[in-house]
Amino acid sequence: MKAVEEQLTYLKKGCVEIIQEEELRSKIARSLREKRPLRVKVGFDPTAPDIHLGHTVILRKMKHFQDLGHEVIFLIGDFTGLIGDPSGRSATRPAMTPEEILKNAETYKAQVFKILDPEKTVIDFNSRWLGKLTSFEIIQLAAKYTVARLLERDDFTKRLREGIPISVHEILYPLMQAYDSVALRADVEMGGTDQKFNLLVGREIQREFRQEPQVVITLPLLEGLDGVEKMSKSLGNYVGITEPPKEIYGKIMSISDPLMYRYYELLTDVPLTRIQAWKEAALKGEINPRDLKSELARQITADFWSPPEARAAAEDFDRVHKQGEVPADIDDHVVEISPRQAAAFGLKSPQSIISIGIVDLLSIVRAAPSRGEAKRLVQQGGVSLDGERVTDIAFLLPLKEKDEHILKVGKRKFFKIRITA
Repeated sequence: MKAVEEQLTYLKKGCVEIIQEEELRSKIARSLREKRPLRVKVGFDPTAPDIHLGHTVILRKMKHFQDLGHEVIFLIGDFTGLIGDPSGRSATRPAMTPEEILKNAETYKAQVFKILDPEKTVIDFNSRWLGKLTSFEIIQLAAKYTVARLLERDDFTKRLREGIPISVHEILYPLMQAYDSVALRADVEMGGTDQKFNLLVGREIQREFRQEPQVVITLPLLEGLDGVEKMSKSLGNYVGITEPPKEIYGKIMSISDPLMYRYYELLTDVPLTRIQAWKEAALKGEINPRDLKSELARQITADFWSPPEARAAAEDFDRVHKQGEVPADIDDHVVEISPRQAAAFGLKSPQSIISIGIVDLLSIVRAAPSRGEAKRLVQQGGVSLDGERVTDIAFLLPLKEKDEHILKVGKRKFFKIRITA
């Protein structure tokens, strides 16, 4: 294992706060003396089935601990998930069923090993101990913390001030998460900056159980593709780690230059000194930011797929955006026109010109989830046919039967269209 200061330098990259850094230094030194790895705990409530790049910030830091020989515990909150973490919530989180949680947990297990070393990862479920607590033991746990302290958290204070109800089970959540640290005898617990309150409760509860308090490490919440809001599937500004290579690559290429450096810092192992040097070189015109972004997109795509697939995605992107060509492999759709549709579209002979509405076409090839979304895409200039942009939702597109046409939707979706009656 590396020396204490080397480990600290490696672990501090990308962190927001370490509480307390001196304690971490002491724990690392002791682990070297006693040849006992630190137990590093990170909890995940499986409230959604997919993991995106925002989640990987902390997964990468877990991997850093693994690289240094420490024991990483990927804790699936199948019990706390039934409560729902109130962090950052303006209302009570809807309850999930045990079946939903277990299903999501299985997908988590399949996805996290794209980053973590499966040989060095302990996967545990907090129902293993929380599910066994008696009513008496839960009351004893609740007695170790005050309501006043719990209500210090900003989201609870805001909800009280605005008259928004807080359920009793939400108040229990930080205590249950804290008890996880007791059950696992955690040396370190990590989480996003929005988890700081919960992580600090863990330190206090460990003291109450006469354990040495865990070191708390908080990591930043990754901004989404818009560079403003936190990456979130509900906001549509996310990159899913199971998305196709071309999709991941294309999404990374769409981010702004300032956000690119942020992604380099949090999503790669490139040293901060090199990232800063790149920034300065780009400002002086000595390096093209697009080249840096392309390298970032390749690295991230390769992390979740493979270097050859990342190279293919880069070549495909350049083919479309530099050379103005279509991708090498695109969806091929044969649009079959029924007799009724043929009459409606004016089809009279095999070589007739078919006048079909753009919204109809987008719906037929499922290029948009709904007609409303199809209209929005057209009106915002996100649709073109054979290289010509279409912005009028009432415009009828003349499509000749048996000819091939290229439909482009957004920046990265292409469809090869052939019409037949």
